[in-house]
Amino acid sequence: MGNGHLYILWTSGDPVTAEKMVFMYAINSLKKKWWDKVTLVVWGAAAQLAGQDAKIQKKLKEAQKVGVHVAACKACADQLGVTEVLENLGVEVIYWGGPLTEVLKKGEKLLTI
Repeated sequence: MGNGHLYILWTSGDPVTAEKMVFMYAINSLKKKWWDKVTLVVWGAAAQLAGQDAKIQKKLKEAQKVGVHVAACKACADQLGVTEVLENLGVEVIYWGGPLTEVLKKGEKLLTI
């Protein structure tokens, strides 16, 4: 059965939280095989932080390198003017309202930060 799929909903604009919780846990979850798959959903203030902070962008690339799937809320990214930057970083930028609702309705593992 494996270790399953973890979704991390990252909404905090705090860089310390991003570095010392979100990315630390997402990266180690795959490296240490705590989870089979990790999807990081970048939403709200986190999209702005990821679109503007070089140190956070470096952590984002590190997470992608170990296999974390990174996706961002298109509505947030568009409104905050960071869609192009996120897409250039290899982030999947899509509308997340529907997919998040499905994650919740299916009882998937969701960590919100």
